[in-house]
Amino acid sequence: MNTTSTTQQLNQRLFSIDILRGFVMVIMILDHVRETFFLHYQMIVPIDIASTDTILIICRFLAHICAPTFIFLTGLSAYLYMQKVQSKKETSWFLFTRGLFLIFLELTFVNFAWTFEFPMEKLYLQVIWAIGFSMIFLSILIYLPKKILFIVAIIIVFGHNLLDSVHFEKDSIFYIPWAVLHERTWIEFSQDFKLRTSYPILPWIGVISLGFIAGEWFNKNINFQTRKNYLIKTTLILLSSFIVIRFINVYGDTPYINYDSISNTILSFINVSKYPPSLLFILLTLGICTFLLMLFEKYQNLKSISWLKNFGAAPMFFYLIHLYFLKFLYLSAVAIYGLNQGQYFGLSQTWQMPLLSILFAFILYFPTKWYANLKQKRRDIKWLKYL
Repeated sequence: MNTTSTTQQLNQRLFSIDILRGFVMVIMILDHVRETFFLHYQMIVPIDIASTDTILIICRFLAHICAPTFIFLTGLSAYLYMQKVQSKKETSWFLFTRGLFLIFLELTFVNFAWTFEFPMEKLYLQVIWAIGFSMIFLSILIYLPKKILFIVAIIIVFGHNLLDSVHFEKDSIFYIPWAVLHERTWIEFSQDFKLRTSYPILPWIGVISLGFIAGEWFNKNINFQTRKNYLIKTTLILLSSFIVIRFINVYGDTPYINYDSISNTILSFINVSKYPPSLLFILLTLGICTFLLMLFEKYQNLKSISWLKNFGAAPMFFYLIHLYFLKFLYLSAVAIYGLNQGQYFGLSQTWQMPLLSILFAFILYFPTKWYANLKQKRRDIKWLKYL
């Protein structure tokens, strides 16, 4: 009886994690629809609030939640995996091999889905790359005492913006390592081949480490009320820290601007930098992440949100098929209608973006649910867990 109860509690905890992961994956579609059918609406980084369509700003802000939530939950899930196998060595090996696999996917199938070019002349090292490298670093960091790991994570998250002014020339031996760690730039190997470090990994190592530490709140010995209190306190600490540091306006991101319009000032206040993720970006997005995690755990049995767990149970499968699905639709539109927005095919009304995202999420729900069920039923096929 006790064993059954413990299993049910563990499944309940996993449901809330999968629901949150599924929720941000649906939001991710919104951002990728923008990057597929609305590229003619150019968005600079950081966003120019005064000249950018409000719907685009809101959609982009919502998409900010995705990467930090994915990486935080990856760390949290790593802790739960370690709890399950009761072995740091096995957990470390899983993180290392899974990380290598994700890097391989980023360099091959993910990049090809974006460009449809072969051989590829440009490779974009984006979120899957960042997750993969973060997992490799975490495979080493889990051997640290938890207090030391927490201190390391806090130093990275709060201190990495001090390194923003550090740059190296292209002929320096430190140029490539620094580009991978903390500078969004191009690494050119020849005229015909170069890499874009879209997601410098140093801040993400801090985020995945915090997720691993938070995994202890989901220990089988922690009841919901205690876990809820941890999540609420963490949410308040993160969001209040964001507000205070943002009001000071001297560290942690590009200063916000006081516009004549209150709405524009508010948008500027939350307009934080993602490449690499600033201190304020991490505080704001992780604050939202922990709040949603608490909310979804409390209401995870509601049918209106429980369906999201099917997306969250097969994240890599969904990620790959949605990229190829969007590319297929885009190339089909180009073949039928041509390039109607200069060098792109594009839709003219930004309100079409959320509507298309909802439609595409509905279509992709069914193959993703099928794969999630397959993973659950065929645990004997070990490679299934990597997707």
